[in-house]
Amino acid sequence: MWAAGGYAGAGTRDIAEAAGLSQAAMYIHYPTKEDLLFQIALDGHKEIEAVVIAAEARASSPEERLRAWVYDFVAWHARSHTRARVINYEMRALSPEHTKEIAKIRQNIGFVLRRILGDGLEAGVFRVGDTGITANAIVSLGIDIARWYRDEGTWSPEEVAQRYTDLAMRIVGAALSGCGL
Repeated sequence: MWAAGGYAGAGTRDIAEAAGLSQAAMYIHYPTKEDLLFQIALDGHKEIEAVVIAAEARASSPEERLRAWVYDFVAWHARSHTRARVINYEMRALSPEHTKEIAKIRQNIGFVLRRILGDGLEAGVFRVGDTGITANAIVSLGIDIARWYRDEGTWSPEEVAQRYTDLAMRIVGAALSGCGL
């Protein structure tokens, strides 16, 4: 609903109907439309945070950790492109308190990536001038998949994830996995 028409374009009646609920039933669980959006954003951000933490944990070298982080981050955004579009592009509709809570999770997602990049710099396997800018670029590339990815498109989530992983490795000046572009 929000992915198609945006937060402002979706009425509570439409949302309740799409969920198979009456408006009254929806209001029992979510007193406002913003509360519902917050819950969707919170659940989605917690899920992607868990995905990148697990990705980093299953690899050892900075290169392997970066490949795992990017691959899983991108694959999640492709597989969950509708939800990702909502949780990433409707943030402006959240209250300041809710925005602050989501921002903390986003900061942690970025921190994991910056840690990987810093470790790669220290090990001499990555060549980047600024880990913050580099992390923002990689995150932005992954998030933007939600804008264009469609299930009926040419590439699978795994193909997109592999290509983006190779792009990220090029961005940091590291060796590619062998797939190439």
